[in-house]
Amino acid sequence: MEIKWFGQSCFTIISDNGARIVIDPFDKKIGYPLPDLEADIVTTSHNHSDHNNVSIVRGDFKHLEKPGEYLESGIAISGISTFHDSKGGIFRGNNIVFKYTIDDINVCHCGDLGHKFSSEQLGQIGSVDILLLPVGGLATINALAAVEVMEQLKPVITIPMHYRTKALGLLGYLFSPVEKFLSLSTRTTMTIKNLSLTKEDLETYHGIVVLDYRA
Repeated sequence: MEIKWFGQSCFTIISDNGARIVIDPFDKKIGYPLPDLEADIVTTSHNHSDHNNVSIVRGDFKHLEKPGEYLESGIAISGISTFHDSKGGIFRGNNIVFKYTIDDINVCHCGDLGHKFSSEQLGQIGSVDILLLPVGGLATINALAAVEVMEQLKPVITIPMHYRTKALGLLGYLFSPVEKFLSLSTRTTMTIKNLSLTKEDLETYHGIVVLDYRA
């Protein structure tokens, strides 16, 4: 499996058999360069422009944008209903957490999660090996809540997303930098360009893995 981060909450995941998933593609207004994306599956966590720019993705893909259970290109996918804020969606609406089982590895993308998980939601998500977690605050959980969510799910690997970077320009000052999240966690941290691994490699990267959107 290969995982690449393009900034904000946008990732590509490529399975060992070549199936391509694009997650939360953004529009150019937020500042990151628009990536060249081709997919078999696209998932969008909610209908905001920095997460749902499906028009930039090439290919005859299946677009998943609702909660439910799916099987696409040999990949089992669960969409779990959550909220974009801590008040039941009153301020920012709904959010979908997607869990993907790829190459026998459970990957969970939290979208713009705005709260800690309930026991029911934890049961729906189940076991997580790799957690893609917003940490920047304002529109999502903040760094402290992100650490608490990480401890709720207990993944082997956590990849932070949706935080301040230089690409965001002045907009970035609305979010906390990733260092705040890292300082609140006791887990070991490594920074790499892209993540390429098998089930047997998980423990090699145990802890927090910070990816580089400029890779």
